[in-house]
Amino acid sequence: MKKISETIWKKKLTKEQYHILRERGTEAPWSGTYITCHKKGMYVCAACGSELFDSQTKYDSPCGWPSFFEAQEESVEFHKDHSHAMARIEVTCKKGGSHLGHVFDDGSQPTGKRFCINSVGLDFKEAKNDS
Repeated sequence: MKKISETIWKKKLTKEQYHILRERGTEAPWSGTYITCHKKGMYVCAACGSELFDSQTKYDSPCGWPSFFEAQEESVEFHKDHSHAMARIEVTCKKGGSHLGHVFDDGSQPTGKRFCINSVGLDFKEAKNDS
């Protein structure tokens, strides 16, 4: 992807999206649009549209953010994050570099991973019904 300037990101994204996706902020727990979404489809990056999480990998977690046990491997990157006096693994969108959330090793099977992702960083593309 062609590098996009922060000036363009500020124009493209809402203030909240910019804070979370570009400044590595976090939305308040239990406030996200996709916490209780159980529709079939694909969660995509709100900034660039990259496919990130298949709805079949989403599960209910008590953490307060949408949780997935697996990401679309080709669409995400992982970075060590030592902010807030914690050791975590940050998840970013590979295409646009946007901050999505973090991944932990205390999640659901079959992977044991918990991708704890900000709803603000996601859009949802509902699967078309073939019937």
